[in-house]
Amino acid sequence: MESSLSSPRLRGQPQPFTVDIPQPVLDDLHERLARTRWPDEIAGAGWDYGVPLAYLRELVEHWRERFDWRAQERSINRLHHYHADVDGLAIHFIHERGRGPNPLPLILTHGWPSAFYEMDKVISLLTDPARYGGDPADAFDVVVPSLPGYGFSDPYPRRGQWNVPALWAALMEGLGYARYGAQGGDIGAGVTTLLGRYYPERLVGIHLSSNVGDPYPLPDPASFSEAERAYMLQREDWEREEGGYSHIQGTRPQTLAYGLTDSPVGLAAWIIEKFRAWSDCGGDIERRFSKDDLLTTVTLYWATQTMNSSIRRYYESQHAPAPAGASGIVTVPTAVTTGMVEPEPPREWAERRYNIQRWVARPRGGHFLAMEEPEWLVDDLRAFFRELR
Repeated sequence: MESSLSSPRLRGQPQPFTVDIPQPVLDDLHERLARTRWPDEIAGAGWDYGVPLAYLRELVEHWRERFDWRAQERSINRLHHYHADVDGLAIHFIHERGRGPNPLPLILTHGWPSAFYEMDKVISLLTDPARYGGDPADAFDVVVPSLPGYGFSDPYPRRGQWNVPALWAALMEGLGYARYGAQGGDIGAGVTTLLGRYYPERLVGIHLSSNVGDPYPLPDPASFSEAERAYMLQREDWEREEGGYSHIQGTRPQTLAYGLTDSPVGLAAWIIEKFRAWSDCGGDIERRFSKDDLLTTVTLYWATQTMNSSIRRYYESQHAPAPAGASGIVTVPTAVTTGMVEPEPPREWAERRYNIQRWVARPRGGHFLAMEEPEWLVDDLRAFFRELR
């Protein structure tokens, strides 16, 4: 069944792209950091009210005095980056060829508030398994696009648009891949789900590491298993404590964007809080992420001025009707790797929507699995797709 969405096409050949933030942008950033007007805080509050003043001051001092963006750029540019014109949008993506007898194409989609950089630690493990003691037969050709309006990809120019599965299908077709796998977490899991839903003839299988999609319409609560009832209660608690960001981004993103676009410290606080709350860090964010990893993500949003275009997705998803057929059963083979932090559905919940062939509950890891536990994620991808090649 082909997608009922429009059918974009790749226009021309992808062009090599180098990440190179203009120096005046970096100079302006440092000047703004030096002029930060700090708020007060409640003594002894810790993280209860949000990011503590002492920690954010420490992070900003590192940003100003020790963080080397040019070194991060050199590391990012070790990979092959491109821009492609897909349906009139400039889409940034990484494309790394696998080293093995028959690499399987695999498209990886990031979520929010991360970027393509979320996948940095898994790319070489996936493309060159023999280098890390693995079997070259498990090699992948890896494609990592930036979602529209994130990083170096153009935003959608009009309201109501969020047609990413069709863009990804056009990109992969334009790269010469007739059959491929897909993986994603968070927003990336939603995109990956719809790739499997709309393009089952193209998808070998899909792998989800966060945000397993709900059956739609929701089933009668009377049919819930005990585990499903517990899961729904956990979700309610989570949304009450952690869902404020989603509500404001889904209702008034433009109002929020002024502060996040004008203040690098405000932007950092908005992002960093989520990396701590959604990761398996035990309250110590740097147990999972170095300061440089955190600031690379924040600087990507800052330098490209894409926080506003990234959060508009929340408004569109809450106000635009779902495309026809979006709620159907995903028939392609599906694997799920669950984490330890956000409420994760039981297998029977996922089986209401997906053709579940592999289900792995990891004892560690959270929302940002590719950054938190890259080796585990790669092991799961190799094991799942090994049977589907």
